[in-house]
Amino acid sequence: MHTVNIHDAKTHLSAILKRVESGEDVLIAKAGKPIARVSPVTASLGKRQPGSAKGAIVFNESFLKPLPKSILKGFEK
Repeated sequence: MHTVNIHDAKTHLSAILKRVESGEDVLIAKAGKPIARVSPVTASLGKRQPGSAKGAIVFNESFLKPLPKSILKGFEK
């Protein structure tokens, strides 16, 4: 893993990203202490599927009830 300090990371960001794009991890350090790692994105996000979470989210019955007036006042001008 290649290590660079913050100043070099800012100055040579394009070159660092080329290394990352080729599959290398790059460690960014501050005063020699590692603070961040830049890694290539390996997983494809894929296409979103509508309804894929159907049945996974359950609402309590009280969710659809009107809010109390004390709370509604906070939304009014």
